[in-house]
Amino acid sequence: MNLFLIIGICFVILYLLLNWFAKTSSKKIARSIRYIIIIASILLAAIFFLVGRYAFSIPVLILLLPLLKLKGLTLLQMFQLFRLLSYLRQTGRFNFTSGPNNSKPSSNLTLDDSYNILGLKRNKCSKEDVLSKYKKIMQKLHPDSNQETDTTKLAQIVSEAKETILKNDFS
Repeated sequence: MNLFLIIGICFVILYLLLNWFAKTSSKKIARSIRYIIIIASILLAAIFFLVGRYAFSIPVLILLLPLLKLKGLTLLQMFQLFRLLSYLRQTGRFNFTSGPNNSKPSSNLTLDDSYNILGLKRNKCSKEDVLSKYKKIMQKLHPDSNQETDTTKLAQIVSEAKETILKNDFS
């Protein structure tokens, strides 16, 4: 008897949930799911911390961080930009301090460097892939969309990387 009651309640909840999904917009559903996942992960982390197993809660939170959006950039996109900056700093093409004496000009980009900057694999992408990746990066880096930070140098480097790939591989 109890099993039938539990199954009936589950079907009613499932019906109400599917009815809600059918009536609401996809943005609202995505936002609601994101909030539920974030709240559940915080509760899970708090439970693990209170139990004394905080070492298990850190990986759960790290896996869920890309769901957060910070000022137009997802955490995954911020990580990709950080990777781009660190690569450019290692090769000596970018420095966080501005000025003509602090960073080398990027006019000597190699083809491999250009693919690394755009995050693509050589001989495994098409011209459309290069252009779409360039557009995605430039939407976040363009100086007109980032007026509080100076991203002019980064935007120039990304543009030069795109031009190098298009000139050498797709001309």
